[in-house]
Amino acid sequence: MKKRLLIICVCILGGVMIMQSCKKEEDDDDMMTTTPTLYDRVGGTAMVDDPANPGTMIEQGRLTLRSVVDSSIFVIAADPNMTPFFGTLLTEVGAGDLSGLTILSKNLTDFLCSATGATNTDYLYTGLSMADAHDPDVNSRMGMKAGDGDFDNFIADVAVGLGQNGVTDAQLISDLVDLLETTRADIVQM
Repeated sequence: MKKRLLIICVCILGGVMIMQSCKKEEDDDDMMTTTPTLYDRVGGTAMVDDPANPGTMIEQGRLTLRSVVDSSIFVIAADPNMTPFFGTLLTEVGAGDLSGLTILSKNLTDFLCSATGATNTDYLYTGLSMADAHDPDVNSRMGMKAGDGDFDNFIADVAVGLGQNGVTDAQLISDLVDLLETTRADIVQM
C-alpha cells in the first residue's frame, strides 16, 4: 500500500511539474514579442485594392512603398541637382515612353520591399547590385557618378515623397532613412 501511495504521489508530483513547465513556456511565449519589420510598419501583408490596377489586390506594405517611390521619382525629376543623373529617363518620358520609368519604379519598389522585410517572393529585388546600378560604366542609364552631396539630395527628395504619402511618423522616417543610408557606400562612387 505504501509503495502504491508513493507511486501515486510521484505521478501527481510529476504531473504538477509538467504542468508548471508548460505554463512557464506559455508565459515565456507571451513575454516574447516579435519586433515588426519596417515592411510591417508601412502596412505589411494586409491585402488591399491596387488603385493603379483595378481589380487587383496588393499588399499594403508594397502599395505604400510603391507610392513613396513614385512620388519620390517625380520629386527627384524636378530637383535640378538630381536631373543630371536621369538624362536618359527624362528624355524617354519627354518623348512619351514610360517604359524606363516603369522599370525604375518597379526596381526601386522591389529593392525597398526586400530591404524592409517583405517575404512575398513576387516583391523581392533581383536587379543589379547597388554599386553596379549606380555606376555609369556598368549601367548606361546612369548619367554620372554620385557624390555624398548627391546622396544627401536623394535622401531629402525621398523625405518629401514620404510626406506626400502621409508617412509622418518620425521614428518610421528615421528608420527608413537609416535603411537608405546603408546603401551610401555602394551608391556614392566619387
